[in-house]
Amino acid sequence: MDRRSFIRYTAAAGSALMIEPFTPFAQAGNKKIKVALVGTGIRGTGLWGDDLIKNFGEAVEFVALCDTNPGRVAYAKKFMKVSCPTFTDYEKLLKETKPDYVIVTTVDAEHHHQIIRALESGIDVITEKPMTTDEDKCREILAAEEKSGKKVWVAFNYRHSLHSMQVKELLHKNRIGDITSVDFNWYLNVYHGADYFRRWHAYTKRSGSLWVHKATHHFDLLNWWLNSEPVEVSAYGELEHYGKAGPFRGKTCRSCEYKKQCNFYWDVTADERMKDLYVANEHHDGYHRDGCVFREDVDIFDKMSAQIKYANGVIVNYSLTTYSPYEGWQIAFNGKRGRLETWEDIPYMQKIKEDQAKRHANEMAQTDDAVAGEVREIMVMDNFAKDYEIYTTPKIRGGHGGGDIRMQRRLFVDRNDNPYNVLAGTREGAMSILIGIAARKSIALKRPVRIEELTDLKPKAKGF
Repeated sequence: MDRRSFIRYTAAAGSALMIEPFTPFAQAGNKKIKVALVGTGIRGTGLWGDDLIKNFGEAVEFVALCDTNPGRVAYAKKFMKVSCPTFTDYEKLLKETKPDYVIVTTVDAEHHHQIIRALESGIDVITEKPMTTDEDKCREILAAEEKSGKKVWVAFNYRHSLHSMQVKELLHKNRIGDITSVDFNWYLNVYHGADYFRRWHAYTKRSGSLWVHKATHHFDLLNWWLNSEPVEVSAYGELEHYGKAGPFRGKTCRSCEYKKQCNFYWDVTADERMKDLYVANEHHDGYHRDGCVFREDVDIFDKMSAQIKYANGVIVNYSLTTYSPYEGWQIAFNGKRGRLETWEDIPYMQKIKEDQAKRHANEMAQTDDAVAGEVREIMVMDNFAKDYEIYTTPKIRGGHGGGDIRMQRRLFVDRNDNPYNVLAGTREGAMSILIGIAARKSIALKRPVRIEELTDLKPKAKGF
C-alpha cells in the first residue's frame, strides 16, 4: 500500500461523541416515566436497574420489581436503592401498578408471556433481546401488539455504538457500491463463551440456543446494516467442546471434585454481587449460577456456521465460535465498487493486550469514556485502487461500545434522535430471531429453511 488516509468520525448520525446533558423526555405534567422491571437477574438489576437510575434517574421512576425468586427480587430492591413494591406474581403487578413501560429481562423463553400480558393490560414494553425463542411465540407477540395498539421496543444495544453507526453511515452512503456478499465471524473467548454453558442459556428450551440468544445481536446488525431482510438460511452446528464432550463433570463448580484439573473452574462466591444475587437465593428455586460446563444435558451448539440469503440478493457467511482464546469480531462487506472491512478486539490486528478473563466484565461497565490512544478502525478500499482509507471512531470503554447508554437515552429521553431508524421494534426483533430459528431448523432438517416457512411477514428487499 502506498499510503493510508485516516478519516476521523464526523457522522451527524452519531450525535455527540459523549453523552450530552439532557432534558427528560416530556410527558404530561413533566412527570417521570414509570417503569416496572420483570426479571431481576444480573442484566435486569444492572443495565436496566442500577445503571438506568444512575444515568437517567431524572427521567425514570421504578414503580415495581418482579421475579419468581423472592430472594432475588428482595436483593434487587436493595441493590437498586428503590422504594417501589416487589412482586413474585406478575399478574398481581399488572393489576396493582400502572407503569408506562414494562421492562422484560426474564429467561428468553418466557419473554412472550410478559410482553403479551403487558400489551393486553395497555402497557408499552421494552424487552431484552431476543424478543422470544421460536416462531409460534413470535407470531403471538406480533398479533398481540397489533391488537393492543401499544408498542414493543427491542433492546438491540449494539446498533447504538459509535462504531456500528459509522459502518451504517458508510454503507448508507453507498461508499463501496451495492453490497453483494458479507463475511461475518464472531469469537467468544473461553471465559465469556464458557459462561453460557454454566447458566440456563445452555438449554435450547430456555434460550433458543446461542443461534437465538447470542446471534440475534449479530443478525440484527446485519439486517440493519444491509437495510434488507433474510429470505433463506442454511446452517451447520455441533456441540463438541462443552457438555457431554468434556473429559469429566460435576453438578456445579463449587461441588466439583475436579476443581484443580479443570481450566473452566469458576468461583462464583468470589464476586460479592454474584454471591448475594444468586448463591444466597438458590434455595428458592434450585438455580445454580455456577453449573458445570460439561453437564450431560447441555444441548446447545458450541460452534455454528450459517449462510444467509437476503431479499436484496446479498449472501452472508456467518460463524460463531464459543471457545476462542480471545474475544472479538470481524466483518467484510464486498461491494460492486470496493470492500469495507472492520473489526473489534482482534489482538493481532489492534496490537492490544487485554485480560481476557476480565474482558466481558469491563465491556459491561457502564462508563462512556473514550480509551486514550485507541480507536475503532474501518478500512475501505476501492476496486483498482492502490490506496485505502481508514475511518476511525473513539473506542468507548464499556457498555457495548457506548451502545447501552445511547440506546437508553433514545428510549427514555429523546425519541426524535433516531438516525437510520436505530430504535428497533417487533419487526426487527422478529427478523433477527427468525434467522436463528431457521438455522436451528436447517440443522435438524438437513436442508435450507426459508423465512416464510416460519412467519406471515414478507421479507423486504430494502427501504423499510
